[in-house]
Amino acid sequence: MAEKSGAENINPYDDTREKGVQVEQMFDSIAPAYDFMNTAMTFGLHRRWRDKAIKSALKLVAEVEAPKILDVATGTGDVAFRLHELLPQAIVTGIDLSSGMLDVARKKLAAMPETTGQRLSFGKADCLALPFHDREFDMITVAYGVRNFENLLIGLKEMRRVMKEGGVLCIVELSCPTGTLTRLGYRIYTRHIIPNVGRMVSGDSRAYTYLPESIAAAPQREKMGEILKKAGFNDVTWKSLTFGAVTYYLAR
Repeated sequence: MAEKSGAENINPYDDTREKGVQVEQMFDSIAPAYDFMNTAMTFGLHRRWRDKAIKSALKLVAEVEAPKILDVATGTGDVAFRLHELLPQAIVTGIDLSSGMLDVARKKLAAMPETTGQRLSFGKADCLALPFHDREFDMITVAYGVRNFENLLIGLKEMRRVMKEGGVLCIVELSCPTGTLTRLGYRIYTRHIIPNVGRMVSGDSRAYTYLPESIAAAPQREKMGEILKKAGFNDVTWKSLTFGAVTYYLAR
């Protein structure tokens, strides 16, 4: 069994079931409110964070005319749709554990021109056992998802397996600010305000309490870089944004 990071020991609901099962249940529960909560709790900054990360990653595959891109933990498809918008010739596949989240993504896709569906698709899959061939993708993205992996190292190795040589991995993940005052404000906001608002909007009393707990326990910055290298990635870099509230990682 691969070594586990701290976030893998933080479960959404209880300690009697596998984390993956609980993560699927949690996202099925909050799917209808997910997009609204993302915008509300980040004051819309999640779009800016997303764009900075994926635009940096796309520069690294600029020489590929029509790259194949896999968006892991795609959720409601936010990153997948943005990738298609920025690079219409790319073939983008979004996968997720949660049928509820995928239903939202597919409804969005159905409202778009038919040609979009020729380049963008969604499917249910487990990040620990990706249903793809070796060396299939030029680029893989994961936004706000790796701290939910039941086993981070196995998930990263699976992504490495299905990535072409020289391919690019882009991870965007929430992180804890490093400054004393910003860290205090962040702690109050994430541990008190977000859980209460999340409970009222989504109806799930646990999901938005799990959020700050899993962020605090997840490997961040240098530690995440070390795990990426252990999984077989090279040229690992990272950059924190908005006082360290989010960090994105690029690797080949």
